[in-house]
Amino acid sequence: MLRVEAEDGWWLITHQDHARLAAAFAEHWGNAMFPQPRPRAEVLRAIHDHDNGWAARDLHPVITRQGKPAAFSTELVGAYSAFEEIDLADYLAVRESALDQVEANCAYAALLVSMHTYNLLTERADRSTIAPDRLSLLDSFLTRQLQRQDALRVRIRSDSNFAATELSDEAIVNNFRLLQATDNLSLLSCVAYMQPATLLHPLPTNGGGAMEIEVTPLAPRAFRLAPYPLDRQPLTFEIPARYVAGQVFSSSTQLEFQFAAAPIDHLAIKITG
Repeated sequence: MLRVEAEDGWWLITHQDHARLAAAFAEHWGNAMFPQPRPRAEVLRAIHDHDNGWAARDLHPVITRQGKPAAFSTELVGAYSAFEEIDLADYLAVRESALDQVEANCAYAALLVSMHTYNLLTERADRSTIAPDRLSLLDSFLTRQLQRQDALRVRIRSDSNFAATELSDEAIVNNFRLLQATDNLSLLSCVAYMQPATLLHPLPTNGGGAMEIEVTPLAPRAFRLAPYPLDRQPLTFEIPARYVAGQVFSSSTQLEFQFAAAPIDHLAIKITG
């Protein structure tokens, strides 16, 4: 779940809807300066499905020790410390489930999802929020991810449906970075982030180089991207969200009941250059 605090409650957004927003950004990626994703269908699938493992959990939201909805929020942008709000074994199971689901349909997409997971848990996760006796569980998971990535590379490089340019290490890394970029833009949108940011990595340009894309908030859920990477501007998107009243909840059962009863609304997101 993702959460945005309001005056007397919370907007809650599911991980799957967040991922679908990221895929909507990716569908518009590419212009005179930035190339479109290739192989297109596989990259879009990776972005669209990378959080599918959260679907069952998001149907049953839980609360933190403080009584807030346990969810990704604006405080977690930059240093991922959500392990204070979720059991590590449960978290890793969600990530592995997402990868299993993607791999069942597309090995190329699964490779990108695994790279995204590995990056999140190495370069962006705050290990200090993980109990010392649980770090071996995380490190074992990371080792399996690297092994899985090696096996997936062997599979896709034996697939004649892909062009050689789509299978190079550079192409795979660039597609992973696009997943990261669109995922990050979606996260910033969903939590109404109001500080300057970047899309994490330099993104490849048509001239053969790479450029960092700066994100400037103009209003809640309205951003300027520079340089602008999408096919036209401005672009407006919508994200499904449910509003639950109350700053804190007495139990996860109370939160789940209110979430299930809340109507689905749609929050507008505007992207311009």
